[in-house]
Amino acid sequence: MTAKHQKRVEILLEALPYIKQFSGKTVVIKYGGSAMKSDELKEGFATDIALCKYVGMNPVIVHGGGPDISSYMEKLSMEVKFIQGLRVTDEATMELAKMVLLGKVNKEVVALINQHGVPAVGLGGDDGQLIMAEKRTVPGEAGEEIDLGQVGRITDINTGVLNSLGEDFIPVVASVGADENGTSYNINADEVASVLAVALEAEKVIFLTDVEGLYADVKKPDSLISQCSLADVDKIIEDASVSKGMIPKLRAVSRALTGGVNSAHIIDGRVPHAVLLEVFTRLGIGTKIEG
Repeated sequence: MTAKHQKRVEILLEALPYIKQFSGKTVVIKYGGSAMKSDELKEGFATDIALCKYVGMNPVIVHGGGPDISSYMEKLSMEVKFIQGLRVTDEATMELAKMVLLGKVNKEVVALINQHGVPAVGLGGDDGQLIMAEKRTVPGEAGEEIDLGQVGRITDINTGVLNSLGEDFIPVVASVGADENGTSYNINADEVASVLAVALEAEKVIFLTDVEGLYADVKKPDSLISQCSLADVDKIIEDASVSKGMIPKLRAVSRALTGGVNSAHIIDGRVPHAVLLEVFTRLGIGTKIEG
């Protein structure tokens, strides 16, 4: 056997125990960041998801689409405004967000996965009351409640909608919810992924980001944490020792692990085939967090 062939065999053997461990298990993957922008990364992500399905895993995809929403708003001369990292969402913005998330982004992801011979189904939160939500406000500096419009927090997940699809299909869920009156709400995709992972009793939840993972010191690029505990994450949030953009993801991680998900992963979506590298190799490429 040549050295080249030996290397290929070693790669397959390294993946074998993970394929065995995760076969039949549900994995929720939050898809976002640069992985949604590059055609090469989009194709790589779809390939990863198809392979996960073919080896017996049950992947569930959750996506946002903030940059696309902002881009279309600017084209239509609509004001793009954020408060505490959340998009101020009036009725017109909500209508546009649903058009972009459900009509464009969701269908692109579904089509890419379908091209690999694995059937995917696109869903929004109001499909079968999958994601029930209520209005969310944020506290102002003077203690007042700031109204963000149609920005919501999740109140319930109807897993029956996903279970009714059967195990042959891969759900692709847009981060939009609705209340009992049918009012739509824009919801943070990290929150959707974590709550959905808990409701589905997922083995793990994976967050694709535009950084390598979680750092012990955000100012030191060589301080990447390959593995840590939920207690470590809670301390990091309390100490505010990470970038503000990472805080919502860490809160989502905490919510998932507290709710019974076995592990959460923060990985670099800018790396081709990041999902495969994290799930099926011994070292992985990002940060693995366990309860």
